[in-house]
Amino acid sequence: MNADAGEPARDDVEARIAQVYREEWARIVAGLTRRCGDLDLAEEMAAEAFASAVERWPGEGLPPNPGGWITTTAYRKAIDRLRRESFRDAKQREALMLHDPEPPEPTGPIEDDRLRLLFTCCHPVLSLEARVALTLRIVGGLTVEEIARAFLMRESAVRQRITRAKAKIKTARIPYQVPAAEDLRSRVDGVLAVLYLVFNEGYFASGPELPALRGELTAEAIRLTRLVGELLPGDTETAGLLALMLLSEARSGVRLTDDGELIRLGDQDRGAWDRGLIAEGLAILDGLRGESPGRYELLARINAVHVTAAVADRTDWARIVELYERLERIDPSPVVTLNRAIALAERDSPESALVLVDSLRDPLEGFHAFHMTRAELLRAAGRPAQAVEAYDHAIALAGNAGEIVHLTRRRDELAVPPAPRKPGGPANGESR
Repeated sequence: MNADAGEPARDDVEARIAQVYREEWARIVAGLTRRCGDLDLAEEMAAEAFASAVERWPGEGLPPNPGGWITTTAYRKAIDRLRRESFRDAKQREALMLHDPEPPEPTGPIEDDRLRLLFTCCHPVLSLEARVALTLRIVGGLTVEEIARAFLMRESAVRQRITRAKAKIKTARIPYQVPAAEDLRSRVDGVLAVLYLVFNEGYFASGPELPALRGELTAEAIRLTRLVGELLPGDTETAGLLALMLLSEARSGVRLTDDGELIRLGDQDRGAWDRGLIAEGLAILDGLRGESPGRYELLARINAVHVTAAVADRTDWARIVELYERLERIDPSPVVTLNRAIALAERDSPESALVLVDSLRDPLEGFHAFHMTRAELLRAAGRPAQAVEAYDHAIALAGNAGEIVHLTRRRDELAVPPAPRKPGGPANGESR
């Protein structure tokens, strides 16, 4: 077989490795951490195992159980590493790995390696920023580049944050376990923040080379949020986050065209939404009767307004504006204000919303959704040339493959051909 003929097979293998990585990374790292007691070693050996797969599988072919192959390879590499070290604690970890009890000894109220790993990464000795970055990397399996996009940060800063967090876990001897019941409530806020970001990465993937939707991440975020809810029954923010995820996930099946373009909420086939997930999400919200709803409950209630509208034109935008105003009072941020502006455009007019959006330019200039929102509002206000410019900015900053396709199409629909030149004169153009 010549090299050209072999390329499709190599591409298929590399795609399968990427799939195994997305599906198995957290389980492999969590299981290895339980056995050797060293998070840094677990991540490093898992990464080396995947690197071995990249090197060997294209030539040897896929093993019958790719996830099992990666797991076994990572364990063997960890044992080899420990054997090369002379420190006593390393030898003890090796013995632990070689005599791993099944099932493992209880280390918390719920027996789940990934949940233990989640609480380890979200330990309060770490800053919230470190908890989120570390968990996205270790539990979510996101790359440093993807995390940097989520935080609007430089990759070098994210990498340094993760390295310091892992060093802090080791020096502070943070245990690999779900905390005791009396400590759970004080620990849950950081966990919920992490789960929300993991869900968002799956629901709206941040890499143009990735699938626009990553169902394995949204499913994992929902699964872990359910487990946290079992740990903290009656916690309204955990319930609110679960409702938010379910109501969002209910729409995921119709968020892409066959060509991979994202479909805007107002254009989605509402009859194809998952009514089971919607019913579960609404039932959770019906059970929340607190007078002071938190961030996730308010976001879930905004989603509830959307999913209960039979058609897009009957959406209660006044209610959505009200909910965003309440959210701004408890969780003020330029992104929340940007979303309120979108609702204002629907309730009032695009011109009034543009005034609010333009006031957010300084904090959101590097955020693609700012330019996307401006583009849509300028389009609705009958200013196509300015809308095209805003689309260009949004496309340049966007990281989601499906959204790039969508924004490009929307821009091209408005593309205005340049005015013809006068003979012998300069090109005519519209000043911006």
